[in-house]
Amino acid sequence: MKGIGIIGCGKISQIRHIPEYLDNPSAKIVGVCDFNMERARQIAEQLGAKAYSSAEELLADPQIDAVSVCVANNAHCEVTVKALRAGKDVLCEKPMATNIEECELMVRTAAECGRKLMIGQNQRLADAHVKAKELLEQGAIGKVLTFRTSFGHSGPESWSVDPGRGTWFFDRKKAVMGVMADLGIHKTDLIQHLLGQKIVATTARLVTLDKKGPDGELIGVDDNAICIYEMDGGAIGTMTASWTYYGAEDNSTVLYGTLGNMTVYDIDRAPIVIRRNDGSVTEYEVGQIQTNANQTKSGIIDSFIDCLENDTEPSISGADVLAAMKAVFASIKSSEEGVRVTIDR
Repeated sequence: MKGIGIIGCGKISQIRHIPEYLDNPSAKIVGVCDFNMERARQIAEQLGAKAYSSAEELLADPQIDAVSVCVANNAHCEVTVKALRAGKDVLCEKPMATNIEECELMVRTAAECGRKLMIGQNQRLADAHVKAKELLEQGAIGKVLTFRTSFGHSGPESWSVDPGRGTWFFDRKKAVMGVMADLGIHKTDLIQHLLGQKIVATTARLVTLDKKGPDGELIGVDDNAICIYEMDGGAIGTMTASWTYYGAEDNSTVLYGTLGNMTVYDIDRAPIVIRRNDGSVTEYEVGQIQTNANQTKSGIIDSFIDCLENDTEPSISGADVLAAMKAVFASIKSSEEGVRVTIDR
């Protein structure tokens, strides 16, 4: 049984981390903390746990073996490093951190302290993505030549624990980055995972089209991002992330290979559809992906607890996610400078 601490009691904690820890027989939530102490007290009371006024107090609790870091983006690195140095294993929400130096510090600290660092890139674990990777490795559509992958919804202001235009997602000081880091990181990480290839160059455009803050002015972070990714295996494709997909969410990926194409989580279709050059069509009815309105079990908590119980490497380690974060930061640079940016390995 692993004692768990929750640092940050916002929406992602409430709809994913806490319920999935409660569902895991090898985990027990021992303590929680949040900058909103009343929120922390309420959640602690519901869980039969202890509410702490600071991360430092929670990390000093010897009953806590591991923590979920679910704070605003700008605090991911600071809190994660403190937790690792306090001897705790860490599951950190995405985006990993706000610059590559912070990301590398987190990975380095985990290694120096002999602790585990996992990042919440849960899309890798979605049923259709697991099956799609298996099919791609079997050569179901031949060599992948091009792709398009997208993640868009109507924005975090209706979903956040503090809804409305005042959400921290729109606050540049706390979020640092916008939709590119919120949704784009998911698909950036996923396409590398599915193809088994790394992004080596990006040409990107990040813009703010519609989202407004409390003052009625456009927010200081991006609400749309479009990237052209070049892969080290020769494939090229687009990644689109948006907070202005009003109506139905789009969480689709389409891959075009030498033997056919594969759609994954395309709207109003089976979770996986393969159309081959010979005219045959095969559908795979695996689980539907999570949406903001329909939160199903992500598998990220079970995977984290499994690596703690069995003393194995996390399935989505901090070191493994570095490549996706490099692509995110390179895309931001590409947009700012208006140039194609290559990514050092």
